[in-house]
Amino acid sequence: LGMWLRNWLRSTGYEVTLVRNITDVDDKVYVEAGKQGIPSRELSDRATAWFFEDTDALGLGRPDIEPRATETIPEIVAFIQALVDRDLAYAANGDVYFRVAGFPEYGRLSGAKLEEMIAQEESELKHDQRDFALWKSQKPHEDTAWDSPWGPGRPGWHIECSAMAEKFLGEEFEIHGGGNDLRFPHHENELAQSRSLGHGFARIWMHNGMLELDAAKMSKSLGNVVTLRNVLDVWGREALLVFHLSGFWSKPADFDDDVMAQAAARAEGFR
Repeated sequence: LGMWLRNWLRSTGYEVTLVRNITDVDDKVYVEAGKQGIPSRELSDRATAWFFEDTDALGLGRPDIEPRATETIPEIVAFIQALVDRDLAYAANGDVYFRVAGFPEYGRLSGAKLEEMIAQEESELKHDQRDFALWKSQKPHEDTAWDSPWGPGRPGWHIECSAMAEKFLGEEFEIHGGGNDLRFPHHENELAQSRSLGHGFARIWMHNGMLELDAAKMSKSLGNVVTLRNVLDVWGREALLVFHLSGFWSKPADFDDDVMAQAAARAEGFR
């Protein structure tokens, strides 16, 4: 969606810079690397290369800037320190948490309810169970860490994206995209971190609908995942692009062989 939108905006005369973040340090990376018995950096580099290879095959071009979280650590640490200095965040046993109570608008973007906020990630270190991690102290199974004023560790997912977005697009920019599943907590947390510092952050939020198999969102936990590489091998890029063009961008899209066969026929008609 992002590259299509970028390309269309450019074709109508706008100057556009598209930034797509690469989250190459994360809880799931450490866990999976441990299962495979390889360094976490090796796994994240491999996965990033696979992602580039598969998305390049769509033929829509690449984003203008693709920053990696591991290359943005100084900016992330400075961002967290600014929040701590304003008492919008606090350190606890090597971790740092964002103080949700300091941002009264929290929840407005997503409409999340209190019980959803509390269920994010419970911890006895939090002053308020709605609070979320900005910095996480190094755990025994984590083979990489960075120095910080709060001890060795690594950033939380949400602060990575705020810092990378603002580094390349400034404190206020036009459009923030992502799937509907990121409204809460990810985008809600990004907005809170930046707006609490007085940054405008995104003016427009574009949340695209999710692919569904048998009326259920594709997810690894459900085991109903079809990979991009598999779809390209079976149906080709043109059929897949027509499939995506055939739906409304913010609504769920049903994915099955019948729908793809229709898309393939339509693509052939266009050709």
